[in-house]
Amino acid sequence: MESSFNLVAYILLLAAVTLSLISLWRPNKYTGPLALGALVLSFASLTLALVLRSITGGRLPLATLYEFALLFAWGILLFYLISRKMIKSDLLMVLVALLEVIILSYSNTLSSGTRPLMPALQSIWLQFHVLTAIIAYGAFGLSFCLGIIYLLKEKGYDSIGESILPPLAKIDNLLHWSVAVGFPFMTLVLITGAVWAEEVWGRWWGWDPKETWALITWLIYAAYLHARKTYGWRGKRAAIMAIVGFLAVLFTLFGVSLLLPGAHSYVYV
Repeated sequence: MESSFNLVAYILLLAAVTLSLISLWRPNKYTGPLALGALVLSFASLTLALVLRSITGGRLPLATLYEFALLFAWGILLFYLISRKMIKSDLLMVLVALLEVIILSYSNTLSSGTRPLMPALQSIWLQFHVLTAIIAYGAFGLSFCLGIIYLLKEKGYDSIGESILPPLAKIDNLLHWSVAVGFPFMTLVLITGAVWAEEVWGRWWGWDPKETWALITWLIYAAYLHARKTYGWRGKRAAIMAIVGFLAVLFTLFGVSLLLPGAHSYVYV
């Protein structure tokens, strides 16, 4: 049943991509609302899949790379739906839907089996660690899409197709909001990870590849917030930093797990 809901979510996301692209180039009163409806239903279907996986496995789905990919997609969709109250853009809907399709496509290449957790993963700190990461990375995913839109608008693309892009100031403010929301949770990711590491491995920090890249990600977003507060960085430079930060997020989550095996390798299998 869980796999059925995941499949439905994936199909709905593909439909959202198609409908939002149509709405972007040839707006009408049907395609935009239908694309949004597909995203909302995809979010609901993904939520049900995660709930069913929790019930079937007898634990929260927080321990494998497959599970985190689903949660990652869920978090980005959550922040996008929240952002709809502040900004409505067909291009933002396209970018979010495409990002979701890419993440879920990747998740389909991973093992989706469930099994009992090894002792090292039976910790409340693992749950706090992953749950804070979902919020942080979901917010950063939204900032990534907004950064792309900002650069397009800044280069003079006032419209894409027949869709008018939001004002630069509005994009910049929402981008800052998403990073400002995600950063405290990214800080908690490092703190809870350190506490969990001390509990499991007897040390707070070991410069494991995933730990190191999580710190690099934190430093990028810390630099973004510091530069904005201290030097008034806004606009193009801020958008580029948000994009670079999210690329670091993706490498931390997926690139490190595949290319730089370390102490975290047994977690994300």
